[in-house]
Amino acid sequence: MNMGLEGQVALVTAASRGLGRAVALQLAREGAAVAICARRPGPLEASAAAIRESTGAEVLPVVADVSVPEDVERLVRTVLGHFGRVDILVTNAGGPPPGRFLDLTAEDWEAAVRLTLMSAVRLCYAVVPAMREQGSGSIVAMTSISVKQPLPNLLLSNSLRLAVIGLVKTLADELAADSIRVNAICPGWTRTERVEQLLADRAARSGATVEEEADRIAAAIPLGRMGTPEECARAVAFLASPAASYITGVSLLVDGGMYRGAM
Repeated sequence: MNMGLEGQVALVTAASRGLGRAVALQLAREGAAVAICARRPGPLEASAAAIRESTGAEVLPVVADVSVPEDVERLVRTVLGHFGRVDILVTNAGGPPPGRFLDLTAEDWEAAVRLTLMSAVRLCYAVVPAMREQGSGSIVAMTSISVKQPLPNLLLSNSLRLAVIGLVKTLADELAADSIRVNAICPGWTRTERVEQLLADRAARSGATVEEEADRIAAAIPLGRMGTPEECARAVAFLASPAASYITGVSLLVDGGMYRGAM
């Protein structure tokens, strides 16, 4: 299927590893030029080089921390200065730390708000005016299955990713007249570095091994396994692309059937 991404420019944040890197790679494979960011220069440059080598696409790496307002503004300014446009924005950030309510402090909440919610808000503030001026755009927010059902020991993520969904649904309505689509991807258990950390946390709490915890999770998924970053990335590429031109305001689960609710 041709998704129609040739000649488009995509900005994918937190893309030095995990889902962000997989998404940037998939968009590049589909013909888009990609701008990526991460906090650490070394892994960021390595990711950019790997995507270039694999796809031949133009890749612009920009060191930036999306929880820092000035970094977000500089990131988008750099991308617009280099490419002249942004057709696709994928808002992505490392997840907030695990923990139960009484394990967490008010400072933990404030840091998580900056990372999970305000990074998406500020990226949209920076990119939407340019999309309006060019007359089109697609925004995809990376969230989690936790927006459908809360996951144990992930209070910060359970709470704040729901706020991102509120942003997505509202912007989808407000920006439709400008031909800007806004959607969300809700990955289930996907074997990334972040999930390895969550498995280690679960194992420490239960006294089991990491692989025992992974097996318990897989047993609760109808497809019988965790997903791969590449499987999630293909869904993001579709939703971001002109192939999904009549889809906006959607929260798409990529979870192997784990969520069983009707809505």
